[in-house]
Amino acid sequence: MVQVSSVITFVAMLIPFLSYNFVSCMIAFVMLGIGNTILQVALNPLLTNVVSGNNLTSSINTGQVIKAVSSFLGPIIAALSVSLFGSWKSIFPTYAVVTFISWLWLAITPITETAPSTKSLSLGNAFALLKNPVILILFLGIFFVVGVDVGINTVSPKLLIERCGWMVDKAGYGSSVYFVCRTVGAMLGAFLLTKIDDIKYFKISIFGAAAVMVALFFAPNALAILLCVGLIGFLCSSIFSIIISAALKSVPEKANEISGFMITGIVGAAVIPPLMGLLADTIGSQIGSLIVISGCIIYLIFCCLWLAYNVQPSRRREQDES
Repeated sequence: MVQVSSVITFVAMLIPFLSYNFVSCMIAFVMLGIGNTILQVALNPLLTNVVSGNNLTSSINTGQVIKAVSSFLGPIIAALSVSLFGSWKSIFPTYAVVTFISWLWLAITPITETAPSTKSLSLGNAFALLKNPVILILFLGIFFVVGVDVGINTVSPKLLIERCGWMVDKAGYGSSVYFVCRTVGAMLGAFLLTKIDDIKYFKISIFGAAAVMVALFFAPNALAILLCVGLIGFLCSSIFSIIISAALKSVPEKANEISGFMITGIVGAAVIPPLMGLLADTIGSQIGSLIVISGCIIYLIFCCLWLAYNVQPSRRREQDES
């Protein structure tokens, strides 16, 4: 499936370069979205065949770091394309070449994959996973951690405008600070998660984020707001990877189904912001948005404590027995 996604992405990047118009760009974007979705679903189970334990969480987190750095480099690559080739459209063959190299590298890498389940997959089978309380709690964890991610990114410029009187273009620095701190946190997390139990790391991160979230309600100036936003990005940067890893470890024989189902939890990015806007309009300030984000963090605290008191002890028993 990873190789299929690479082929789809490779073709998508060539289409606008060969024929640049509205229709071709829309086709390319659709194919790119399909390819990236397949990649996100397929890579996590593939990783379970290569690494295990805390190394799995760290590896997933490292992937998030690479993804964040790639997103950060996108505008820079576009600017270089204009200066070197006279057109930003040259980024399309550049991305196509990178995709091809990645596909070739994976194709020649020997990986012994776990035999797939012979049971046919369906939408009903996927939702049947929710009968497992671990999967249900972790699925909602993905939903709400993505909500925190998008929510803080959305509200940070609005807070700077509302409380500090910043103009829209300047207020965008709030999002930049958030993503820079999030990337740094993910880099540090990729290292620390090889040394620290992932659930313990989850506990430290989410309680720290909760404390900073309380401070954000009362942040009186731009420096305080940016500091709080950056700290939340830093502290929450590895939670997505920890939750995905915990889900894959819970029922390893169904890694493919679980990975695909958990990724659908990113729908939280589409649900949480409208709720923030609705409550902010009702209250008349961005305090409403912060209340919604705080609700997401409260659930993540519950998720963390549930894992600590139900999953972590069973892991210790398994380690003792082995």
